[in-house]
Amino acid sequence: MDKKRANAKQTRLLWVDLEMTGLDPVEDRILEVAAIVTDWNFTELASYEAAVAVGPRLVERRMLKGPAAEFWESVPETRDALIAQNKQEGRSGRSVENELLAFVSDHFDSEAPVVLAGNSIHMDRRFIEREWPRLNAKLHYRMLDVSAWKLVFEARFRRKFAKREAHRALDDIRGSIEELQYYLKRVKK
Repeated sequence: MDKKRANAKQTRLLWVDLEMTGLDPVEDRILEVAAIVTDWNFTELASYEAAVAVGPRLVERRMLKGPAAEFWESVPETRDALIAQNKQEGRSGRSVENELLAFVSDHFDSEAPVVLAGNSIHMDRRFIEREWPRLNAKLHYRMLDVSAWKLVFEARFRRKFAKREAHRALDDIRGSIEELQYYLKRVKK
């Protein structure tokens, strides 16, 4: 690979969003994953999405009866779409991790850790650590968390971004990128 292409691969971000059965990385599981590769101008270069198979008993116990049931009841269309997708398209977590590793390999320099980006990305990272350790090993310890920008802008500048809350992984990433661009436009050079 030529030096220019190698440098381009080092100046990219891996935006990830997960939809899970709930927010407990021990008890809950990943249902849906999306990833978008951008440069530092936040131009979308590639995207990936997949449904992860989760057993129906766990889905029922965590999403319909468990601690996350109240949240999922507030967005029943999304919940029902995720459950249907899980039944129809869900693949093993191992297969999805393999595809994500190939996606990362295609778009990032193999010698440099990958910077993970997203909204409240620390929560997604906890699930990645638990369910996809090989992917986690490729990630940098630093992350670009849009929610940190949100806190500063809301508390200090009384600016609030009206982010759409689709609770679908690919749409949520695009919303996070738009949100960060909103904040950056308000930063003086």
